Amino acid sequence: MITVRACTKRRAMRRARFAAAVPSERLVNAVLRAGSRLPPWAWDSLLASLLFIAPLSALAGKPGPVAVSGMLLLPLVWRRRAPWAVFCAVAAAAWGQWLLGLQLPADIALPVALYTVAAHSTRRHLLSACAVLECGIVLACLRWAADGRFAITVLTLNALAAAAAALGANMRALRERAAHLEVEQDQRARLAVAEERARITREMHDIVTHNLSVMVALADSAAYARSADKSSAVLPQISETGRQALTDMRRALGILRAGEPDAERHPPPGIAQLESLAVQMRAAGLPTRLEVEGDHTPVPSTAQLTVYRLVQEALTNTLKHTPSGTRAEVRIRCLAASVTVDVTDDGPAQPAGVPSGHGIAGMRERAVTYGGTLHAGALPGGGWRVRTRLELGGGADVAV
Repeated sequence: MITVRACTKRRAMRRARFAAAVPSERLVNAVLRAGSRLPPWAWDSLLASLLFIAPLSALAGKPGPVAVSGMLLLPLVWRRRAPWAVFCAVAAAAWGQWLLGLQLPADIALPVALYTVAAHSTRRHLLSACAVLECGIVLACLRWAADGRFAITVLTLNALAAAAAALGANMRALRERAAHLEVEQDQRARLAVAEERARITREMHDIVTHNLSVMVALADSAAYARSADKSSAVLPQISETGRQALTDMRRALGILRAGEPDAERHPPPGIAQLESLAVQMRAAGLPTRLEVEGDHTPVPSTAQLTVYRLVQEALTNTLKHTPSGTRAEVRIRCLAASVTVDVTDDGPAQPAGVPSGHGIAGMRERAVTYGGTLHAGALPGGGWRVRTRLELGGGADVAV
């Protein structure tokens, strides 16, 4: 027990000394921020300077080796701007070094230049650089390798060159991957914006078309009402329809907040609100019969909103494009894995002015969101039908 406590105490003391030796987090962050603002050539200049200064004390009083070291390291300043040209310059300096019979620490410039070619140049340049460096390795080992150490020296230098090339190629792959991910992210953002615009367009079309059609029908019925009581009874319905339209428009545009009174008064419509929609259509002059089979409670709210909009658009088209006296019938069948929507009317076999705008197209887009196919067309015996089946298993859990 005493030994364990002593070890724990020593570890705590080492941590304390290490923490005291490490600069503060604020200083480290400041250095990193300052470094991120430096251009690449500044970092390359710093690298070349450090590689030149490090062995300078060992080369004191030897102007020839110092000059050759400078020729080897100076091109690294431009290594990222012209990687192949820099490698060729370093290789030429190394060839001159070999001719002069000099062994220098500045030879580290060769793997650095090879790394840069692998990271920033073409595959053809990389293969050429590897071939040139391999020739240089063999020549250097033939001249300077110790007796009996030729093979191991060649293998060691080749391993160093291979590591430099592999690191450069890996860095190039990471950079290309990052660029590819950035492009994908930008594309996803553009698609999300386009989808949101399409959603708002569908919502605004359905809201404006339906509510304006109902308000016009109510206003016409009020104008032709024979008694003042009937006329005044229609006005509250017009007012309520207008308020509902404003609330739906604000919700579609993302303006309505959950804490606002109107959000509680006008929740997102679903299957439960179809009865109110039928009452509204009857008041507007379209006798509407509603039949809902099955329990709609398990149906997701987004799917219920889709059902509501489909029925709303179908009834609005019937109200707009069929003569007075037409009747509509809505059948909703809720199952565990699907919801079937069937809206029919007994108007003319081919209604005059069949909608050619966004109505049918918008309904098809809504149905496709839940794996359904919308069928809209005239019935053989007269009338019009809109029918679709929404698959709940693969539906998108988004507002539609």
